[in-house]
Amino acid sequence: MEKAFIYGVSVEGDNFTDRVKETKRLKLNFENGLNTIIISPRRLGKTSLVKKVKSSIDNPDILVVFLDIYDCRSEYDFYNKLSAAVLKQTSNKMTMLFENAKDFMARLSPKISFGSDPETDYSISLGITPKTHNPEEILNLPEIIAKKKNVHIVICIDEFQQVGEFPDTLTVQKRMRSVWQHQQNVSYCLFGSKKHMMTNLFQDKRMPFYQFGEMIFLDKIPTEDWVKFIQSRFELKGKTISEGLCMKICELTERHSSYVQQLSWNVLAETAGSTTENDFDNAVETILSQCSALFVQQIEGLTSHQMNFMRAIANGIHDKFGSKDVMESYDFGTKTNINRIKNTLIFNELIEIVDGGLYFADPIFAIWFKKKCL
Repeated sequence: MEKAFIYGVSVEGDNFTDRVKETKRLKLNFENGLNTIIISPRRLGKTSLVKKVKSSIDNPDILVVFLDIYDCRSEYDFYNKLSAAVLKQTSNKMTMLFENAKDFMARLSPKISFGSDPETDYSISLGITPKTHNPEEILNLPEIIAKKKNVHIVICIDEFQQVGEFPDTLTVQKRMRSVWQHQQNVSYCLFGSKKHMMTNLFQDKRMPFYQFGEMIFLDKIPTEDWVKFIQSRFELKGKTISEGLCMKICELTERHSSYVQQLSWNVLAETAGSTTENDFDNAVETILSQCSALFVQQIEGLTSHQMNFMRAIANGIHDKFGSKDVMESYDFGTKTNINRIKNTLIFNELIEIVDGGLYFADPIFAIWFKKKCL
């Protein structure tokens, strides 16, 4: 059964919208062995873009390996994830994986979990520790395999900002950079969901990964492309929606891809035949209800000063927070608190800097906050 809208996970096929320019560029980079860094706010479809390009590579001399390191909390968590992904995704069958592991890595104690098809549906844990393997040995594994197989390997690492959270992260980053920059048969596509952390890793001249590869800044999909997409998906289900209501979906979600899909699905669910304004309003209430538990969790640990700062933003104040009028209207503590409050909220991705002003980073959270916290 074909789904009309998909959200909360990466999308593919007909559910993938536009991104023609970015898809072409990223595929070109993969095919020519260029390192690529993808930076954008959350919910704009970075993972979907990379997976789309991965699936489009039909050159047998190029192998694309994908891994998500969101759950990695240390250097060796990462090495285990990297080596398992490389060995598995460069092997056609499980038997070949064991042969590769034997050829390329000694001293392994693998643990395997099987799914419905033992040959293709399985996960592997290699048990790599500082006692069994040094970091350079693991970081060079893709290059060794690529040379042996006479192929080029592209390593795509999702949630790469986690590296910045590892203990002694600067040493880890320097080690990665020093090995990866000399590899001739492997290239890297690095991306993640926390824009400010990714920006710090790759655009700060003091950081090891500065100028590691081409930067692709993912922008929002244009409204006109979303309108065509939304209407086509409604038609798929035998329903219709006006251009005006499609534009309202884009406006309310600020064209954040995941939210456009989620709200569109809610509108579709409310629609009997042709969408009405009432259907749209009910869908908005539904998405606020769906996200409410997450939003409550996000503000639970905030101080009263931080909440007041966000209330100021919700009321249309985007700069000059230290001015007399603003300080009299909102309790931030002292003027010296303002920078600390701002930096904490940016780090937690509750607010972001846009054209020199501070705004909510999440458009649905902004609507919810105004309804619940003002």
